Amino acid sequence: MQKTLLLVAMSLLMASANARADNLSVPEPAQTQAPAQFIKLPSKGQEMNSVAKEFGEPKVKYPAVGGGQPRQPPITRWDYEDFSVFFEHSHVVDAVIPDRPSEIHHKDELQPAQ
Repeated sequence: MQKTLLLVAMSLLMASANARADNLSVPEPAQTQAPAQFIKLPSKGQEMNSVAKEFGEPKVKYPAVGGGQPRQPPITRWDYEDFSVFFEHSHVVDAVIPDRPSEIHHKDELQPAQ
């Protein structure tokens, strides 16, 4: 009898766990922002002085963080109107558009390198 009750209780718990779902909603980008495909970004490896020459002075320059150890190089961030640039030492490691995730490429859409 106890085994039967235990099995029924476990079945109910498992059924309720499977029936539960979370919804994820991603907000649409603001209409005032330029479309992502039209925003020119600095290239990876580009030097700080080259970025400043090409894109002008950023709105905000954050001080470098890290750099205390060889495996933790100093990382600096510059914020422009439509994007942020991240530097390792004085070279661009990435440029991103805030609140705009990168395009997702599904595994079945990927092509082998040539």
